[in-house]
Amino acid sequence: MKNYLLFIVTIFLFTTGIVSAQDYTSLLKDKLLSSKSSDGLTIQDIEELTIYDQSINRRSGVVHIYAVQKHKGIEIFQANIASAFRGEEIVHLGDNLQAGIAARIKNTSPVLTPIQAATKAASFLGAGTANFNTVNKESSQKVILDKGGVSLDEVPVKLVYQLTNENEFRLAWDLSIHMINEPHWYSVRIDAENGEMLSQNDWATSCRFGEHLDNNGFAVNHKKSISFGFNNELTNLALAGEQYNVFPLPLESPNEGANQVVTDPQDEFASPFGWHDTDGQEGAEFTITRGNNVFAHDDIDGDEGIGFSPEGGSDLNFDFEYGVGTTEPVNTLDAAITNLFYMNNVIHDIMYHYGFDEESGNFQETNYTGLGEGGDAVNAQAQDGARLNNATFLTPPDGFSPRMQTFLWSAPFETAFVTISNGAAAGDYEGVSAIFGENFPIEGDMPLEGRFTLVKDDPAGSLDELDACDTIANGAEIEGNIAVLRRGNCDFSVKVFAAQNNGAIGVIIVNNDPLAPFAISGGAFGNQITIPSLMINRTDGEALISSLLAGEEVDGFIEQIESFNVDGTLDNGVVIHEYGHGISQRLVSGPSVVGCVDNLEAMDEGVSDYLGLMLTMKEGDLAEDPRGFGTFATSQPLSGNGIRVRPYSTDFGENNLSYGGTNNAGFISIPHGMGTVWATMIWDMTWYLIDEYGFDSDLYNGTAGNNIALQLVMDGLKLQPCNSGFVDARDAIFAAIEINTMIPEEDKTLVTCGVWNVFARRGLGINADQGSSLDRLDQVESFDAPDPTDPSSVCFGLLSTDEFSANNFSVFPNPSNGAISLNMSTSLGEGKVQIIDLNGRIVFTQNRLLEGTLSINASGLSNGIYLLQVSNETISETKKLIIR
Repeated sequence: MKNYLLFIVTIFLFTTGIVSAQDYTSLLKDKLLSSKSSDGLTIQDIEELTIYDQSINRRSGVVHIYAVQKHKGIEIFQANIASAFRGEEIVHLGDNLQAGIAARIKNTSPVLTPIQAATKAASFLGAGTANFNTVNKESSQKVILDKGGVSLDEVPVKLVYQLTNENEFRLAWDLSIHMINEPHWYSVRIDAENGEMLSQNDWATSCRFGEHLDNNGFAVNHKKSISFGFNNELTNLALAGEQYNVFPLPLESPNEGANQVVTDPQDEFASPFGWHDTDGQEGAEFTITRGNNVFAHDDIDGDEGIGFSPEGGSDLNFDFEYGVGTTEPVNTLDAAITNLFYMNNVIHDIMYHYGFDEESGNFQETNYTGLGEGGDAVNAQAQDGARLNNATFLTPPDGFSPRMQTFLWSAPFETAFVTISNGAAAGDYEGVSAIFGENFPIEGDMPLEGRFTLVKDDPAGSLDELDACDTIANGAEIEGNIAVLRRGNCDFSVKVFAAQNNGAIGVIIVNNDPLAPFAISGGAFGNQITIPSLMINRTDGEALISSLLAGEEVDGFIEQIESFNVDGTLDNGVVIHEYGHGISQRLVSGPSVVGCVDNLEAMDEGVSDYLGLMLTMKEGDLAEDPRGFGTFATSQPLSGNGIRVRPYSTDFGENNLSYGGTNNAGFISIPHGMGTVWATMIWDMTWYLIDEYGFDSDLYNGTAGNNIALQLVMDGLKLQPCNSGFVDARDAIFAAIEINTMIPEEDKTLVTCGVWNVFARRGLGINADQGSSLDRLDQVESFDAPDPTDPSSVCFGLLSTDEFSANNFSVFPNPSNGAISLNMSTSLGEGKVQIIDLNGRIVFTQNRLLEGTLSINASGLSNGIYLLQVSNETISETKKLIIR
């Protein structure tokens, strides 16, 4: 297996050597000048087209070429090409190049120096007073500055041309500042003439509802790569029983199952020397949660520094106890960091197989193949103390370490138990404590004891005298007791405050609908309430009310279970999501360029959700099942929506999102809502492919429908141009189908048509228009899919591969009830007759001698339009068939 890596390197060098970089440039220029989609581009616009990244796709064999426009040696910021070559053939080309550049440039000579520009940027960003010095001067147009007292990393600065809102280009200094004590890594353009901030984006992605640490020994060498053959005996010694007590995939979180010890989970292809190696030699360099792919540690202080990492000893045994929901997360820090280390490594290893490898910009300290830039293992921070209810991932270009930050999430609302000691309603009942007021005593302490008393009011406004929405009439009965009242329709704090003013020592609110009880909050008097209160469900509460109305004297007590903050490191879906941001940033437009997924119609949030869903899929899952996202972090049950507006499901009753809905700024947010729409679409596509090719739980080497779908999404990222919109991303998926080697060639037509139907179902059909991907309100949806029976459609064009005539057979009657006759116009020998529905599924197949008149019994088919295909080794002809 290890020697296969050397084989891949050899193939890469051989393949890319067939066509030189200059030849690729010429081929790209020829394509651009001859393409109708690139109208307006002139020879002068692409004269200085420059390739900056290239990589080979291990599965498909295509070569990905990334290039940028330049004018007089200076880059046009984010004017990029993403292309794929098979030999000298351009398989796909996506671009956002600019036309008429020379006439639109307004200034050509910098007035500000790089240090002045960086100082201006630090001031604009509120980073403080900077004191920059030059570390390395590559040219007058490109330098590296030190950290200047305001950045966790050195600051690279180069000249670019930045497009402005006036549709002109301004000469600008492009630089990045990694903020100290803040989860931001800003990339900014400072006007090189007047010092204005022209544009900025944040390499940090924040999923709310670092320094390279040369002083701490982390990621000092940003270009650490080696290239050698692998000795199987040597590398197998490196994998010698490492153990990790974790919530292993496909578990999404502790909500789905218990933690367990896994042994040697490393993938020998992606991590050939194990997870604790950095030099490619026998033996682990680290016995803590640190290695080639990730350095996992705590940042409880929230200062972005290197914190504690658990020690596994010489046998690398990381078996630590968890205490989910029973103690503060800090008390099980060893276990939490171990899970974070495990997850980062597993994601690295799985995604390596789908093309996020070394030359494509993955995160590794040492690149064993010698391809790509090393020195960029993930800096993963557990239980970051800087904030709550969030997670972030900061992604710089290849060769600089990204930073993952996982935070604690607020404790779930306390579960409280009501124990009724006597009467018809005697028993134990579960409720949820209110957010305001005091808490009920913790279980094990002295509970709140007393007599339960029904509140009665003067129903002047409310028709229910038991909801305390009006003046309480039986205050004397309530004093010193636990008040019982209905939810009603008034402010919760009004009724609890009224009960408090009448001497109640606690309040039980009975829900008035069949939904589960919830934590009541706020209101007009919430900050004045001191007594504890809770809500119980309608069934239990009405039983208690009936007992009290019957005149029973009911006594009992109330206590609650202590709750603790939730540790985000244990929500595997959230960790995958964050890592996914790094994947999108590195793959779209190539690993040397990041920031190409930050536009208003960007879908990287959706890709991250999708990866979280895909890596936690299980045998037996169904397409219609609703999948919430982030349910553990937000203390929701598995059936909850989590942190998204809709759960993921192919069922429109659960998730009816479509492309047109992205224009609804009040409902679809930027970026998370926009991402949810895209994830919904590719999730639907995944289930279509699972229907066709099945499901395989082997995420590393499987070839089933889920594996195919994941490969299409990953290849689609590589084929998208910078600042893509939905249509760009959709078209990249279709290009990915063409280069995919897991889909049989004879099936690609059917898959293409099936995927068209999937996208069209969600409004991303053939006539969908994304407008400007920089404008969030100009999307036009279309529910039209190509007609596979139309000779001019893409589906028909792919289906009809007949080299001779298109009249080798006729079909009658048509429409038919299923009893069909095929009249062959000539003898074609042995072949196959197939009927295909408009989703691309083969619903009938039969091997026949293709001559004379053939009788076909397809009476079991539902009414509708189908394709009848006759084929053998030399011809494939398709006709429309209507079943009625």
